[in-house]
Amino acid sequence: MRIPAAPPVPGWTMLMGGGHGRTLQAIERAKRVALAAEEKKAAEITVLEVRELTPVADYFVICSGHSRLQVQAIADAILEAMEGAGQALLHMEGYDRARWVLLDFGDVVAHIFLAEEREYYDIERLWREAPRMERLEPIS
Repeated sequence: MRIPAAPPVPGWTMLMGGGHGRTLQAIERAKRVALAAEEKKAAEITVLEVRELTPVADYFVICSGHSRLQVQAIADAILEAMEGAGQALLHMEGYDRARWVLLDFGDVVAHIFLAEEREYYDIERLWREAPRMERLEPIS
């Protein structure tokens, strides 16, 4: 049985060039992850196009929660959104401790941090060469 493609996700655009990924689907999946995080009030959502820098993924979606409960709620929302779009989770780490949850969807990897963990690991600095997607329109 073929799962229909999910509709495009508006509101995010690439900055610093980029955007010529392997497929539009990867970009749409990254947007879907970012919007799911946004719906749970994730802080500092950043989408990085890392495909030219690592074979691990095309996009990293990085965000923060203010409590472990919020980190888990953000992870749950992302899992639900991706499942609804027919995207299988390949691997998950850190959910029980909820300090840094990693959700691997193949070409898109979500990193959901507790705020102080994100500051400590500062993975955006490690991937500073990566083009970023930014939110252009506010959530209403």
